[in-house]
Amino acid sequence: MKKIILIFIVLVVLIFSILVLADIDIENEKAAIKNATLDYLEGWYDGDAERMERALHPEFFTKRGILIHPNTGEMATPHLNAEMMIGYVKQGGGKSFPREKLKNEVTILDIYKNTASVKAISAQYVDYLHLAKFNGKWMIVNVLWELKTE
Repeated sequence: MKKIILIFIVLVVLIFSILVLADIDIENEKAAIKNATLDYLEGWYDGDAERMERALHPEFFTKRGILIHPNTGEMATPHLNAEMMIGYVKQGGGKSFPREKLKNEVTILDIYKNTASVKAISAQYVDYLHLAKFNGKWMIVNVLWELKTE
């Protein structure tokens, strides 16, 4: 009987340890995803090309906006790749935006293995990001955005 109780206790401790380690791992992944998203958001508003470059996958990144002309209702979908986005940041990006109005909100919508979906709200934009983990590093591969209206 003592042997069965001992085995039961060892199993409970083992299962608890696995659950704790899994929880720590997912929290580390969430922090890395949030950091990549903040590199993107803050890199834009700080005019920090290094942070932007760190956030974007150099080959796979694409950014598309959905813009509706208020008078005509015509839709435009501007498109940027990583090189263009980093170039805009090097020119100043959103650095001229009033600092007191800056506010970044990051919501991780989903994580599955090496992919994640994030909603990022800044002072001017609502972005939906797709990130992928490449060689242990989370990078943005897709952004769909619209201008934020109050």
